[in-house]
Parts: sequence; C-alpha cells; structure tokens
Amino acid sequence: MSKTLAGEGFSLAIEYYREEDGRWLADIPALPGVTAYGRTKKQATATVQALALRLIADRLDHGEALPGPMNVCFIAA
Repeated sequence: MSKTLAGEGFSLAIEYYREEDGRWLADIPALPGVTAYGRTKKQATATVQALALRLIADRLDHGEALPGPMNVCFIAA
C-alpha cells in the first residue's frame, strides 16, 4: 500500500468486472489479493470491503501502521 494507514485517511478504489457467467468480481488494486466474487455487484462490493478491512486490521495488529485516527473511504469505479 502506498500510503500509511494512519493520519488523515486514504481512499481505496474498487474496480469491477463482469464474468461470462454473470458473476461480479470486485478488486482493490491498491491491496494486492483483495478480490471478491458476488452474484450481484452489491454482494461483491460488500465482500471486497470486508476483506479490505480485515487486511487493514491485520496490518494494524502487526504494527504496520501508526496508532491514531484513521478514515477509510471506498470509491466504486
């Protein structure tokens, strides 16, 4: 991740792809590996946001970010 997880905040862009079978894929390029499928775009969005927050929490648990206030904003592209 190019920005630190503490401070004023950061935005995570979500990119969407539609599979041939109709499923939606939501991906957050700034967080490699944070990708989720859903039957609907809304379901894929909710799942990928939850995965991103789990990754951020894990990084915080392992001291990879400074303590302090943090704002996270998801931008659906």
